[in-house]
Amino acid sequence: MDASEVSSLHDSMRKYGIPGTLEPVDPARRAGAWRVVDPDDGRDITEDVIARVTALDRQRPYRGFVIPQ
Repeated sequence: MDASEVSSLHDSMRKYGIPGTLEPVDPARRAGAWRVVDPDDGRDITEDVIARVTALDRQRPYRGFVIPQ
């Protein structure tokens, strides 16, 4: 994931309550690649978070109107 995608992923993580810390792979190159790190143990969980956000974004809303006849 590059720097241009960080804001969108961060917004989705907040929207769905997904934990994780976004940080650049190389702190000296903030415009380069970024990753999501588990806040508890520091593991790279980027792929898991992206997969989860993608799955949640594809779900259709369950709310709607019920019109009795």
